[in-house]
Amino acid sequence: MSNPTSIVRTLADLARLAGVSPGTVSRALAGKSIVNDATRQRIEALATQHNFQPNQMARRLRTQQTGVIGIALPLGHERRQHISDPFFLTLFGHLADALTERNYDVMLSRIIPDAEDWLSRVVRSGMVDGVLLIGQSDQFDVIEAVARDYRPLVVWGSHIPGQHHCAIGVDNFTGGRLLGERLIGHGATRIAFMGEIRTLEIAERYRGLCAAAGAAGIATPIQLNTHMASDVMGAEITANLDHVAGAIDAIACASDVIARQTVRILADRGLSVPGDLRVTGFDNLPFTEQMVPSLTTISQDLVTGSAAMIDALFARMDGVDAPSVEMTPRLIVRDSA
Repeated sequence: MSNPTSIVRTLADLARLAGVSPGTVSRALAGKSIVNDATRQRIEALATQHNFQPNQMARRLRTQQTGVIGIALPLGHERRQHISDPFFLTLFGHLADALTERNYDVMLSRIIPDAEDWLSRVVRSGMVDGVLLIGQSDQFDVIEAVARDYRPLVVWGSHIPGQHHCAIGVDNFTGGRLLGERLIGHGATRIAFMGEIRTLEIAERYRGLCAAAGAAGIATPIQLNTHMASDVMGAEITANLDHVAGAIDAIACASDVIARQTVRILADRGLSVPGDLRVTGFDNLPFTEQMVPSLTTISQDLVTGSAAMIDALFARMDGVDAPSVEMTPRLIVRDSA
């Protein structure tokens, strides 16, 4: 009978107590069918009794798997933006929940691309089994190059014809067009777009807005550079509003966060939304329904999108080249427009 006070630190210690070889203990704890049920149950009971935790590092070395998925936020276009951005936090939360349910750990990185090989360094680090990128930033070509040789890579972003990397995201062009049609349908003829268009996703939103304006025969929307970084966003919105004062009757914002700040600054100036100016966002983040006025926006369905990213990643980890997924945007009509 085993001594309940015995100290069990290694597989060899547990093997001596069980009267079997260390290899049998290793296979039993890994659930290998080669070990009969009675022996496996006895070893598992001993492991529980002695609070034995297998050496995860050694196991990972044997299997050539880390049990870790990297989630990276490339910020080549927006170097001051932080992980605390509501969009990042919302999408990251869905991804992290799904990964932990699959018994994977998460390694989160906020990356300011400092060289062309930044993504190569991540995927070749030996620290992760796969990589999820939140956004393409202005790094489309870098992502394309790595994806040609590295299969378990999935990106939240846009898909264009001929694209090699797997991207999951909404049809941003159609989303921008829907917002334009909504504003124009309520009489807007002089629309501003509040957003910086160096990234594919935001550029597509602006292009869709312009398409709606063109179809309606009104002027091309004025594009006003507005960064996502919270420390400069307010000042930029203020300057933009000064620049177009009296020349616009609606504002389509590149994101819900920009729209929230825009509505606040307009209120500070004594302007009402939607009375004086109609304002729309993009993303449908949780706070948009609680805003006053509540925000008309585009739903990207981050729940469905994050699940699609996880499914595509694990398919690719299993050797299946899961394709990109372009989700249909949905116009969420609320009080602001």
